[in-house]
Amino acid sequence: MNMGGMNQAGAYLMGQASGTSMNPQSWPMPMLMLKPDDWSLMFMAQAFVVDTQESGPRGGDKFYSANWGMFAASHDLAGGSFMFQTMLSLDPATITGERYPELFQTGETAYGKPLVDAQHPHDFIMGLGFHYAHPLGENTMLQFYFAPVGDPALGPVAFPHRASADELPQATLSHHWQDSTHIADEVVTAGIMLHNLVRLEASGFYGTEPGENRWIIQYGPINSWATRLSIFPSENWMAQVSVGRIAKPERQEPGDVVRATASIHYTRPMQGSSWSTSLIWGRNHEILDGRDLNSYLLESVAPYRRKNFFTGRIELVDKDELFSDQPALEAQLDRTVGSTFRIGAYTAGYTRDIGTYHDVQTGIGANFTTYTMPDAIKPYYGSHPVSVNMYVRFRLNPK
Repeated sequence: MNMGGMNQAGAYLMGQASGTSMNPQSWPMPMLMLKPDDWSLMFMAQAFVVDTQESGPRGGDKFYSANWGMFAASHDLAGGSFMFQTMLSLDPATITGERYPELFQTGETAYGKPLVDAQHPHDFIMGLGFHYAHPLGENTMLQFYFAPVGDPALGPVAFPHRASADELPQATLSHHWQDSTHIADEVVTAGIMLHNLVRLEASGFYGTEPGENRWIIQYGPINSWATRLSIFPSENWMAQVSVGRIAKPERQEPGDVVRATASIHYTRPMQGSSWSTSLIWGRNHEILDGRDLNSYLLESVAPYRRKNFFTGRIELVDKDELFSDQPALEAQLDRTVGSTFRIGAYTAGYTRDIGTYHDVQTGIGANFTTYTMPDAIKPYYGSHPVSVNMYVRFRLNPK
């Protein structure tokens, strides 16, 4: 492994996504690399300017921007490599009202009330971490990670950084079943990679999700744990299984959650980009009431003749918070039809690259989502709600 003259440990660290999560090693990561003196610097950034239009009684409309940028600096140290990594987002400023509309989305709060049919913005400081990797012989890599804000060893690569979600501006409906811990506090992780094939990690972290003040670094005691096993059978493939106990993940809900995830990811470089696909399962076991809630996701992005990108996402998610913002209605439905509803979301989209200007790859696109739901909640959502996202995409990607 060699990337721009870095040693083996430095190249390994530069392959991390959020926290210590990793996409398939063949993914042509869009980034700008610089080599001042003995340092290796990496910059990544992406922004979507989006107009969302939704139908149905609970649909919404909004113009907003979802965005993030990453900076990493790596230096050889004591036979290994040290890396500082930070990730920032202007979501708190560019997503007004502490939300953007997304039918059937749940998780976190805004203005003291549960968010329903809406996605929260990410924190200004999405990540702030320190890595150290050291080879133990020719085929073993030892890694340590500490992050006041970071991503523990739980779940796949979070959707904003996942290769297969590169052209999809909206969050997954299964975010809080699979990868919502990508912004956690007080993360401590140790891991070991064997033969560049198998990696085992363990993390401790503060489990409660971020509060409504998105501009500050929050903190709390290390009260949650996770462990993840990842396999890299070839450069194009990777898979992971993980499990963690999260202490009181939702601030408005009592009780801990045991989260289990498994995923398979494929990337094939082609036509100056890559075809990337992910298959993900996530389950939340709610300890307080013994309930299991499952999620299933299949998503893909495929390039065609360099400038065209076709995207798709299919999700099935068990939702139990769809009416948490209306307690009386939630109680009524719980008595009559239950409180858990399986939602299907089916998304197809297209992005057309316009050109690369000053190392910024620009494109314009749209995607369309239809849904399935139990009959019991159709009076509240409509029989056939749809969502349309139209967007302009900007990505730092030197050619």
